[in-house]
Amino acid sequence: MQTDANLRPPGNWRNLKALLPLARPYRGKMILAGVFLLLSTMATLVLPVAVRQVIDEGFSASNIAGIDRWFWLLFVVVAILAVTGGLRYYFVSWLGQRLITDLRKRVYERVIRMSPSFFETTRTGEVLSRLNTDTTLVESLVGANVSFVLRNGLLFIASAVMLAVTSPKLAAIMGVMIPLTVLPVMLLGRRVRKLSRSGQDSVANFTAIGTETINAVQIVQSMAQEQRESERFDEATEQAFLVNRSRIRAGVLLIISVILLSFGGIVFVLWLGAHAVLEQRMTPGELGQFVLYALIAASAVGGLGEMWGSIQRAAGALERLLELLQASPDIFTPPQPQSLRVTGDAASGQRSDGIEVCFDQVSFAYPSAPERKVLDGLDFTIRRGETVALVGPSGAGKSTLIQLLLRFYDPSSGSILVNGKNLRELDLHELRSTISLVPQDTVIFSGDVRDNIRYGRPDATDAEILEAARMAHVDEFVRELSDGYDTFLGERGMRLSGGQRQRIAIARAVLMDPPLLLLDEATSSLDAESERQVQQAIESLRRQRSMLIIAHRLATVRMADRIVLLNRGVVEAIGSHDELIKTSSLYAHLAELQFMR
Repeated sequence: MQTDANLRPPGNWRNLKALLPLARPYRGKMILAGVFLLLSTMATLVLPVAVRQVIDEGFSASNIAGIDRWFWLLFVVVAILAVTGGLRYYFVSWLGQRLITDLRKRVYERVIRMSPSFFETTRTGEVLSRLNTDTTLVESLVGANVSFVLRNGLLFIASAVMLAVTSPKLAAIMGVMIPLTVLPVMLLGRRVRKLSRSGQDSVANFTAIGTETINAVQIVQSMAQEQRESERFDEATEQAFLVNRSRIRAGVLLIISVILLSFGGIVFVLWLGAHAVLEQRMTPGELGQFVLYALIAASAVGGLGEMWGSIQRAAGALERLLELLQASPDIFTPPQPQSLRVTGDAASGQRSDGIEVCFDQVSFAYPSAPERKVLDGLDFTIRRGETVALVGPSGAGKSTLIQLLLRFYDPSSGSILVNGKNLRELDLHELRSTISLVPQDTVIFSGDVRDNIRYGRPDATDAEILEAARMAHVDEFVRELSDGYDTFLGERGMRLSGGQRQRIAIARAVLMDPPLLLLDEATSSLDAESERQVQQAIESLRRQRSMLIIAHRLATVRMADRIVLLNRGVVEAIGSHDELIKTSSLYAHLAELQFMR
């Protein structure tokens, strides 16, 4: 997966341009929002003209019809302003919600496809903070503030023109004063943006700490570390408060500067205008019109100054989101992938008996420790329909081999071939759809039993789910649950025992019916009776598929066609259990310590 060409590198508020590609599909709504924005702006600009006519011509007993006409005009203008303003708000708010929804989906879609190396350095809580807090900040800008900024910008430009038309001299004086307002806005706005980025990073930090602690709350409590974790969270939240307090102070200075300079300038110009009226160089109506346009211009500048801080905060938030959108996974499908073609015999309609996997001089070191080889020159083959057990001491590289086979990482050297084709040349989705993994650390989602079993096959029927549950001996304990297969299991399956969770994981793998099944200590959490039952299920699964099993128990090892002994990333021996007991002292030692349980 490559970086989106439309998304520019993060750096400053210009990153907001990255939202334009998201907005293009909704041009119609944008045009309508623009039309109503113009109409509401025009209605606002007509008001001072009407007020001038009322002052100069309307306050006369002989001109009752004239004053009625101008007040009717004021009412019509206000009505137009109300309707167009409301419709502008609707379309702009709709666009804001739509764009943020699309942005959230794109960020999540990118994150969910990242390689494991990405999550080695990025905490889950930080990603969630960006998806929630940062998108909310961008939403506030796109949903309302952008309309406010555009409207104020138009009002400022149009009112500036009308000020020059009404009184060129007073307008020139105001023009000199405008830079005095803009300069602090620019300087303080830059400060607000930097502090906003720091504030969002600090929020992400305590979110990550909270997420990590809550997910491990039983360990925290069992080791009596509640106070320590509370203090760590308190420290992170206090740091966030201090950073945000600095941002608020900078924002207050920004607002004070804008309002003081803007409206102070108006007072000064109004003083000059009053003298002009007394000297009969202006009519009272012209002064009233000028003052109203000055108020509109000052309010527009003040609003832009206020919004500048929000824009800077949104720019900081979008910068963090773009970092996720621009992140590219290390592992991706090649532009023209080869097909694995696991289709079986077309005449019989049956699937082939598994797939062949060949490890050809495979060496690997994790990106975080490139100097330390976890696997070194691995060379063996899993034949079609064969069950291979992988054994060895801790740290031998057994689980790493499974991660390479699922292509979470690529080998540092050598190659892995599936049905004679290099993993690097295959479509990732097709590859992983032909493999099913039962991990040692079982993952249970916060749905019901049925949803968890059919996670790998969402279209599976209830009958297929029930059959898989029976094969994995899940049906026995599920029927004792309050709602059977509809029982909500809680977050991470907290309502189940370790053995029950592992049997659900096995049922999930059974339902996928893959050509290659990977079992990573699949029976480690089971009692003796449950292990015997699952061993029977695994034995029945051997038909028409290949299997690779990481095992520490004799029953699992004995059922394998061959055993591969790994030691320090090297294949030390290959053979049956009886052969290795005789020929490998390391295997005999492991068998004595681990397998004979």
